[in-house]
Amino acid sequence: MNTKTNLMLFMVATLSILFVLTVSIISQSKTPAPGSVVFDGDAAINNNIQNNIDSENAIVENSIDNQVNNGETNEIDNNVLNNISVSVDVTVKNAISNQVDKDGKGSNGNGSNNGSNNGNANGESNGNGDSETPDIVWGVDSASLTDDELLACVRDNFGNPEVWGRYLGDKDGVSFGLTQEEVELLQSNDIQILVIWNQFNEPVGFDKGQSEASAAIELAREFGIPEGVALFANVEPIYPIDDQFILGWHETMMESEYNSGIYGIFSPSEELYTAFEAASEQNNNIYDEMYIWTASPNEGITTEANAPAYNPEFPEGGLIGGWQYGIDAETCNIDTNWFDGNVLDVLW
Repeated sequence: MNTKTNLMLFMVATLSILFVLTVSIISQSKTPAPGSVVFDGDAAINNNIQNNIDSENAIVENSIDNQVNNGETNEIDNNVLNNISVSVDVTVKNAISNQVDKDGKGSNGNGSNNGSNNGNANGESNGNGDSETPDIVWGVDSASLTDDELLACVRDNFGNPEVWGRYLGDKDGVSFGLTQEEVELLQSNDIQILVIWNQFNEPVGFDKGQSEASAAIELAREFGIPEGVALFANVEPIYPIDDQFILGWHETMMESEYNSGIYGIFSPSEELYTAFEAASEQNNNIYDEMYIWTASPNEGITTEANAPAYNPEFPEGGLIGGWQYGIDAETCNIDTNWFDGNVLDVLW
């Protein structure tokens, strides 16, 4: 062969080797997506991806998708680590998606870390985690004005409430309305306020439900209660109650910036229980949207340490918010409660 032919073969061989190396580098730099992982029931998921790349250029794409349906105890821990050393450029994409339906209680954490020892690469560090919502918290409600003395009485004799139920507006001979001084005192002590509306004694009819909800909304706005808070209609056991009142209250409340709640004895033998189920048959959203604060069963006043096991009575499928398990303490003018973690986001 002559010199020209040898040179051409050498160039062809060199180009072939470079092509193979480039394809190999890019192929090895790509991490395939793990795909979608779906669990139906309790789950403990731990996903870890680590990329160690040293090449001329790199394309890195990592994706994690966890879907957990149902279950009561779900733990998800995702971690992505990229250690990249390149001399030209780099493209890094990390995507993490966790979907846990509302019936699951648990915790999840995501961590992503990208590092580079080359000025042409992009480096970032990010992570996010959700603090776990407690299943239940202990609290009280009272018709009396809350001051330092009453707060000390509760703490000295019963426990440390995390929720305090109070009434919106005075009702002669029945309850004192919430004041701004109470709001400051309770919130400065890390106590959330459950807002109660009791300005009625005959909750019958759709129009009545509408008018009571409208009055509660107006006073809540004047008082400065923020949007998203639930206003609870107080239905005493001596009151007549029908499904139309519940429909009128709920639909009017949900058209406002506030959430809908209802309090009363939710025992199957009570009118309130029957009325709630009848209203729910006409508006299925009530099951998912209307927070129930039940006073059934009545186990009697206790301290926080001696509180009964959480066992509220309410219509199956309803959105439970809390259980007033004891009424009319003699030492302090309070009732004692367990409040469900479901309701904490709609308290003040």
